[in-house]
Amino acid sequence: MKLIVGLGNPGKQYEKTRHNVGFDTIDELSNQLNINLDQLKFKGIFGMGFVGTEKVLLLKPLTYMNLSGESIRAVMDFYGIDEQNLVVIYDDLDIPVGKLRLRQKGSAGGHNGIKSTIAHLGTQEFNRIRIGVDRPQNGMSVSNYVLSKFTQEEQPIINEVIKKSTDACRSWINQPFLQVMNDFN
Repeated sequence: MKLIVGLGNPGKQYEKTRHNVGFDTIDELSNQLNINLDQLKFKGIFGMGFVGTEKVLLLKPLTYMNLSGESIRAVMDFYGIDEQNLVVIYDDLDIPVGKLRLRQKGSAGGHNGIKSTIAHLGTQEFNRIRIGVDRPQNGMSVSNYVLSKFTQEEQPIINEVIKKSTDACRSWINQPFLQVMNDFN
């Protein structure tokens, strides 16, 4: 079983913000894979289905970003999923808007959702898809920036990178993550 997690914050006020590109990717995957996000459990909303013979679980933690690891750990424990069968998708300030970076391990890099995930998994070794949102300009605080929506000029770029991220997830269902990294980095 493969677990694909998108990080974000629940609620209308956070929809389509920089911090929610993980949620947006899960929504797109849900549509493409025909997996309904219709189950509320494990402090998240999730859906399960098959892609070929592989069982796939899509998860959006509803704990707010800082506690994302609680939901991820609960799902992994319940279904007996190990770290190599997990990928976490999230926003990254250190990558330009519209760029992807796939990694198999690493630090949280200041991202509170990843800090929580590392704390609850007890390891930094899990697959990640980092979606670039760039850094704030003109003295805007990081928290205000990540909770802001993309500009009109950025939106088509983000739509494209979300599509690329879903393509990477779909490739990972049938290939080792290292191969997906080689194809998408």
